[in-house]
Amino acid sequence: MNKDQVQGKVKDVAGRIERQAGEWTGDTEKQVNGAVKQAEGKVQNAWGNVKEAGKKEAEKQKAENETKKSIDEPVGEEEEDVRSRRKVS
Repeated sequence: MNKDQVQGKVKDVAGRIERQAGEWTGDTEKQVNGAVKQAEGKVQNAWGNVKEAGKKEAEKQKAENETKKSIDEPVGEEEEDVRSRRKVS
């Protein structure tokens, strides 16, 4: 989890509480403010999810590139001799 995901979830929950309190007391201003805060939290949480997905994809690509690089590395002289002898036979 990253900072945006955590802060977004906190805003979402705080907004939900404020909105619900406004509904219970009949205070429409609290309801609106709570709904706005809740929406801000959801957007920030979603942005955090996007950042996290991008980070995971970058790590995946890096791991794949390292694996490919190790496969493409030149073979040692002994392996090359064995391969060349197999071709002649």
